[in-house]
Amino acid sequence: QVQLAESGGGSVQAGGSLRLSCAASGYSDSRHCMGWFRQAPGKEREGVALISAGGGVTYYADSVKGRFTISQDNAKNTVYLQMNSLKPEDTAMYYCAASFWTVCYSSPRMGYNYWGQGTQVTVSS
Repeated sequence: QVQLAESGGGSVQAGGSLRLSCAASGYSDSRHCMGWFRQAPGKEREGVALISAGGGVTYYADSVKGRFTISQDNAKNTVYLQMNSLKPEDTAMYYCAASFWTVCYSSPRMGYNYWGQGTQVTVSS
């Protein structure tokens, strides 16, 4: 059974940094996409950053380009999201998710069948 566990959230002031981690277990199929998504109160869940197993496909939402970086350590089955220059509008619950579709989509409704429990990120002004 695929399991995902996020960590690294917290509270920071605007301009600060956080690094989220997502430890994955329970699968051996290397053809997968890993994504970071976020959901703020009253808003829909949105894709933040994606990476394919080989690192060949990455995606960033326009709102985080240049500030966030997704990476992975295949040996540790862990995906990271380095978040710099954080803004109050980045405040949300952040989730990692895994998809085994052949194409990595940015929509949380497209193939992401496995989700972590989420980690809260709060950015104060």
